[in-house]
Amino acid sequence: MDLQAQKAHLREHGWCVVPNVLSRAEADAIRQRLWRAGDESERRGVPTRNIGLDPNEHNVRIFYLLELDPVFRDLIQHPAAIDLVTALLGPDFIISNFTANIALPGSQSMRVHSDLSIVAPEPWYHPWSLNIIWCLNDVDEENGATRYLPGSHRIRWRSELPVDPAAQMVPFSAPAGSIVAMDGRIWHTSGANLSKDRERALLFGYYSSSFIRPQVNWNAALSPETIAALSPQMKEWLGLGVRANVKLGTRLREAATQKLQAAVGE
Repeated sequence: MDLQAQKAHLREHGWCVVPNVLSRAEADAIRQRLWRAGDESERRGVPTRNIGLDPNEHNVRIFYLLELDPVFRDLIQHPAAIDLVTALLGPDFIISNFTANIALPGSQSMRVHSDLSIVAPEPWYHPWSLNIIWCLNDVDEENGATRYLPGSHRIRWRSELPVDPAAQMVPFSAPAGSIVAMDGRIWHTSGANLSKDRERALLFGYYSSSFIRPQVNWNAALSPETIAALSPQMKEWLGLGVRANVKLGTRLREAATQKLQAAVGE
């Protein structure tokens, strides 16, 4: 898959859409497995609704996907996804999280945020994180497509946000089987599902530079059986090996230097 145009769009605009990464049949099969993963999550005592992220019970949130079904371990390391991640973050990244958000009819928008602002303090000078969003349904404004603020990957300080950023946001549109790559600095929110009978199932693979603490402690979240089945590369990306600490110190120094240089240049 030649992603040169999409990677250029990602660097310039902070996002891109890559269609046909999965066939419609593949996307539908994964969506069915996602619902089963949600049932398994509930069985294990990890709730999927009314967890404080969304305004009502019409959003289904499924966490720890890598533990629930091997198909999600395949997706998080899909070549197209990794190609986009390395294009923006470089080769020194970690897998920070992998979750699902299924918006059912009647769901409403969550609060406006950027993913990088959750894991790193301002100012945000560099693309230190990236979301790869897997669309398992056709996604559009009616069924709750993610809404984003164009150009907001250039916002360095929270004070630079417009007074009402949600009012200026526009939705991503993508057919089932697509992925949407979104710079972690892009300010966005979930869309409201205004349809009568259409669900909107999205998977969010979140990657970040290795010096940023991951959102999930994979040593605790993954079973010994799952960890044993991982490739050496996956273990490195999940920060499960001793090299994670070595890389952390190097990247912290690099990040501090970048911030200092940027501050002096202003």
